[in-house]
Amino acid sequence: MHVLDSSSPMPLYQQMVVQLQNRIASGEFAPSTFMPGEFDLSRSYGVSRITARRALDELAEAGIVKRERGRGTSVLDRAGWTVMRTSIDGWLENIRLMQSTTDVRLLEFDYLRASPEVAEALELPEDTEVQRSVRVRSFEGAPMSYLVCFLPGEVGRSFEADDLNSAALMKLLECAGHRVVSARQTISAALATPDTADALGVYAGAPLLEVRRIARCSDQRVVQYIRALYRPELYHIEMAMTRKVGPDGPLWSAQEGMD
Repeated sequence: MHVLDSSSPMPLYQQMVVQLQNRIASGEFAPSTFMPGEFDLSRSYGVSRITARRALDELAEAGIVKRERGRGTSVLDRAGWTVMRTSIDGWLENIRLMQSTTDVRLLEFDYLRASPEVAEALELPEDTEVQRSVRVRSFEGAPMSYLVCFLPGEVGRSFEADDLNSAALMKLLECAGHRVVSARQTISAALATPDTADALGVYAGAPLLEVRRIARCSDQRVVQYIRALYRPELYHIEMAMTRKVGPDGPLWSAQEGMD
């Protein structure tokens, strides 16, 4: 019996989708094999067949399984999917590579007053004007990332909204005299909200990879705060590591010279 949380704000069918996707990713349901049907899933999860059916339909819409009347639900082989790979090291070079090999679509562009979170990230007083843009980046036709970016207002006003459709943001910053030389980023997990899910072509509540990055220019001023949400099946972050023996014993450290 698999347990779902009836007190969670996430609907039961979405909880089922997350659990079933994890079972597929773990290899419990291998590619080209058939999954349990609606009746068996409804019993093992303690839900109605309608809920089980909706969970399977969501997996099918996400391209994870294939549903065939009279045959059942089979797991699709995703080995042929092209994945965008990047490393922790050489992140500026990786960003430039991504910008040259992917397509971007601007969804929103406006100016607003900085929230406490954004003000803290950009090291600005609260309510300072900031530029906000929302973009979706696609790799080989598949939506890969949902990008919410904030810039100080006077930095953002050095270019127009249309420029974001034709030029990389890093290039726009450099042209405006703000050459990014360092950054700090955190990587965690997140769940897709309805708006994000619609833009990325996944189901609401789908697991996503979240990257938050604060970028500084040569005078150490923060010129960019970005929250990027990635589809984990299409975007992998890699790190090469070496094992070194120190005074306190063996330690793993990032491999030097990665780019």
